[in-house]
Amino acid sequence: MTVDDDVLATAAALVQAFGRHDTDAYFASFAPEATFLFYTHDAALRSRDAYRQLWSGWETDGFRVLSCSSSDQHVQQLTENVAVFTHRVHTRVRTGQDEESLDERETIVFRREDDGRWLAVHEHLSPTPTA
Repeated sequence: MTVDDDVLATAAALVQAFGRHDTDAYFASFAPEATFLFYTHDAALRSRDAYRQLWSGWETDGFRVLSCSSSDQHVQQLTENVAVFTHRVHTRVRTGQDEESLDERETIVFRREDDGRWLAVHEHLSPTPTA
């Protein structure tokens, strides 16, 4: 497999875990020191634990991911052990009693670990501009 294939497979597993609201598998896709920038949150999250704490609060308020799909995928290999993955994500979520469909763009920076696994070290999410 090529680096592109490895990163695409890792990204697919991350998206699938997110899409089925499998929090353990989803958060295992991120390094502990991963950072996160979400347009829906007013501050940068400086660790996986900070994001997981925010996620838990969302769940308390009734948040649940119902589905997620990825399109327009691109991998840019920066070094032997660092790659940038960009894609468009279509997500259905439930917030309390309401369901919402989201159309967003996302950048995830992956780092290859010493054991060969790729982990996400940064995620940036933004809304897809309307035409």
